[in-house]
Amino acid sequence: MPIQTSTTLLRDISGDPLHPRWDDFVVRYRPFMQSFLERQFPFLPVDDIVQETLVSLVRILPTYQYDPDKKGLFRNYLSGILLRKAFRICHQNEQYQKALADFTVISETVDSEDGETEWKKQLFEIALQQFLADPSVADRTKRVFERVAINGEAPENVAHSFKMNRHAVDQIKTRSMAKIRQLIAALGEVACV
Repeated sequence: MPIQTSTTLLRDISGDPLHPRWDDFVVRYRPFMQSFLERQFPFLPVDDIVQETLVSLVRILPTYQYDPDKKGLFRNYLSGILLRKAFRICHQNEQYQKALADFTVISETVDSEDGETEWKKQLFEIALQQFLADPSVADRTKRVFERVAINGEAPENVAHSFKMNRHAVDQIKTRSMAKIRQLIAALGEVACV
């Protein structure tokens, strides 16, 4: 069930970071924020991001004008803040920065002539982390994919070390990239909501 935004609640807390109604706000929106982050970014520190978001809201809300007809729903605005905070944390993760730099297929995924390259790189980075954190993907599949696609190892060498044929390694890479593209599409839809 969607959260009903209370204009009175937003007005009350917007001018006073110590207003007692902040407790109401946290009770109302914290479960939404945690659920959103756990679903989209299971590999990130959810509690830290929620806390940072609440701190940001203390600064943002005094100038925020809630107008769902013109600006959209508050939960979408809040989701945007959560996305930016999650992207920032992912951007700071050096391991995935290196993976993005070395990844040979990234140009297929993120090339863009319309100025959205950085946004698509961030989506790719998040999708890659989601894929690697997905418990439904076998650990062996993740390890093969990381070695071939991220670390750039020769498929023949990876196949030999995992005692599989080259074709199986290629299939893992292809299927993993297809899954990452699906995750990118889903993230793009969430970001546009």
